[in-house]
Amino acid sequence: MAENTDTAKLTLKGKTYDLPVHSPTGGPDVIDIRKLYGQADVFTYDPGFTSTAACDSTITFIDGDAGVLLHRGYPIDQLASKSHYLEVCYLLLYGELPSAEKLEKFESLVTNHTMIHEQMHNFFRGFRRDAHPMATMVGVVGAMSAFYHDSTDINDPHQREVATIRLIAKMPTVAAMAYKYSIGQPFVYPRNDLDYAANFLHMCFAVPAEEYHVNPILSRAMDRIFTLHADHEQNASTSTVRLASSSGANPFACIAAGIACLWGPAHGGANQACLEMLKEIGTPDRIPEFIARAKDKDDPFRLMGFGHRVYKNFDPRATVMKQSADEVLDLLGVENNPILQVAKELEKQALADPYFAEKKLFPNVDFYSGIILEAMGFPTSMFTPIFALARTVGWISQWKEQLDDPQLKIGRPRQLYLGEMERDYVDIEKR
Repeated sequence: MAENTDTAKLTLKGKTYDLPVHSPTGGPDVIDIRKLYGQADVFTYDPGFTSTAACDSTITFIDGDAGVLLHRGYPIDQLASKSHYLEVCYLLLYGELPSAEKLEKFESLVTNHTMIHEQMHNFFRGFRRDAHPMATMVGVVGAMSAFYHDSTDINDPHQREVATIRLIAKMPTVAAMAYKYSIGQPFVYPRNDLDYAANFLHMCFAVPAEEYHVNPILSRAMDRIFTLHADHEQNASTSTVRLASSSGANPFACIAAGIACLWGPAHGGANQACLEMLKEIGTPDRIPEFIARAKDKDDPFRLMGFGHRVYKNFDPRATVMKQSADEVLDLLGVENNPILQVAKELEKQALADPYFAEKKLFPNVDFYSGIILEAMGFPTSMFTPIFALARTVGWISQWKEQLDDPQLKIGRPRQLYLGEMERDYVDIEKR
């Protein structure tokens, strides 16, 4: 808990209450209202919890006004350009960048746990072929608790560590199998000679009939997508994982809950919504029409993939993602893909338009990640599963931190009740 450096005074019905004020290492001060209900018999009201700190954390810090995203104090653009996903995983989980020896051991541990229990293949075959891959992932990840009994005791530090490695290692396999199942192709087993991102691409795009070579530019772009989505502070899905965890649920159930929350179009589905918008635009010559609609305050149309709820000036992840998008498009080209042609021209016209500059409607990470995944050949239905794969380490880091918090309590939000008060039951014949 941050140091109590000041006191806020609340006057209510003639009485004054002293509320401790905690100063964080970054961000606004926090008024501690934990004893307010007991002392004053009042709740606070904050729909969406947008002004409420539900926990203290040392993992990720965001300053949306300044366009800052730090993992354990390290800027995201440095991590994305100089590091790689598994090193960032280590940083999020353990608080410091690893030595070469520790990183090698961690990578080996993850690499050697990528296979899933063979009987779990039957779970995939229980779904319809046209099931959304996120539906499949929610079911399969939740079912992992039925197969890995030796890593479900949250009170055992060793079992928590085993569950951590298993989830990070197996999530690419689960996501790739969900994809393969949806397109009617055989599952491809993981390969220990490939790195994390290359292995995922291999499991998604290799087929038994011929050899598949992972292009290093595509592998690097995929690794950056993973890195840039690894954690994002106390967002909806992370809060869902923490809330599920507060009840003592096993780690696989908690992560399945996070996947379910991420599925929503207002959260993890943003890059899918962006690609669907590009398909709606259709051809570059229609872009001025849609830009005009975006400027019209009476038109409900919005440019998806532009601006961000948290970042008010620019998305620090977008700069690195744009670099990857340019590299991938240079490699694969856009000539035969009308969606990518629209994306490149829309980016150009929007960045040159004073209206978007004034409103700070910049292309965000979802815009560029959607372009990259489309260029690689992923259907839009796989965008959110890939996001879930990448975010798993953030969820687990937050889960582990919460379990070590001596202030941990089961989550129990209050409400502003506006319904009927007590009334007597009326027999049906008298209604």
